[in-house]
Amino acid sequence: MDASNISASRRRDFLGHASMLAAAGLLGLYRRSAGAEPPPETTRIRLVHAPFICLAPQYLAEEFLRLEGFTDWDYFQLGSRSLGIEALASGKADISMWDTHSSIPMLDAGKPIVVLAGVHGGCYQLFGNDRVHAVRDLRGKTAAIHYVGGGDHVLLSSMLAHVGMNPQEVNWTTGEGRNAMDTFADGKADAFLAFSQEPAELRARQIGHVILNTATDRPWSDYFCCMVLANRDFVQRHPVATKRVLRSILKAADICAADPGRVARFLVDMHYETRYPIGFEVIKGLQFTRWREADPEDTLRFHALRLREAGMVKSTPQKLIAQGTDWRFLNELKRELKA
Repeated sequence: MDASNISASRRRDFLGHASMLAAAGLLGLYRRSAGAEPPPETTRIRLVHAPFICLAPQYLAEEFLRLEGFTDWDYFQLGSRSLGIEALASGKADISMWDTHSSIPMLDAGKPIVVLAGVHGGCYQLFGNDRVHAVRDLRGKTAAIHYVGGGDHVLLSSMLAHVGMNPQEVNWTTGEGRNAMDTFADGKADAFLAFSQEPAELRARQIGHVILNTATDRPWSDYFCCMVLANRDFVQRHPVATKRVLRSILKAADICAADPGRVARFLVDMHYETRYPIGFEVIKGLQFTRWREADPEDTLRFHALRLREAGMVKSTPQKLIAQGTDWRFLNELKRELKA
């Protein structure tokens, strides 16, 4: 989808109604908090665009960006299911929501990214065929992934390590250029870690069964699946702008938690997800209040330990957290936006 084709007036109408949600006086509070700070160092922001509606807070946040003093926001268009986090590391994008897990090997490799906040949990569900009924059953089986190093690959590797398996005991396939979900659906893989719209799509097609749901099954339900990440140089040069973008996304997450039906309609209107039932299922099932409740450092520590056990990262969790996170803005916003 071309983000430039989205109707700004329709987005403003949506957020105007959203401000009246009983859960929060969103726009009124938002104007007061933003107005008390210095203006952003830049009025242009570059984000990552991807066809995953678990990133709904980022797309809802656009009108909030306007209220924060930004006049121009561009999207780095992936064009395919490639690593959006690489756009942040290379400086092609400034700040964006992205999956938690793919950031850990990037931080271990010394890439110039920084984790700013957790947003929500619950994106991922592990599906299996008739031969797979538990994570341990994947030994010697084939798992379909979108790409090596992507969030699905890294998270499933963490799940394997958690039950004492080495990820090398699994046969990984990217489908040789095909969509990984279709590879699983066609019977060419035994398991597939679905996320965003994909679990609802598989259920609608009656394909496979759910082995593990990160929204409900512990310990996975205790941790973030999506976070806000940024280019390190951008954060250093634009701290006020960084905080303002992060505030926009977190306030939009509050809207997603308060009224998933209205958000699902927004996704339809903006052509992000034209199937309302699927959009509603996804938004309703995600833990959008988690940013207020949980410590994102715990998520990074948990997965970094698993991945280190699996030999996928060399750094200790303490080193990754010290070098690759900046919680200043989140801590300020938790105090500022306290319910």
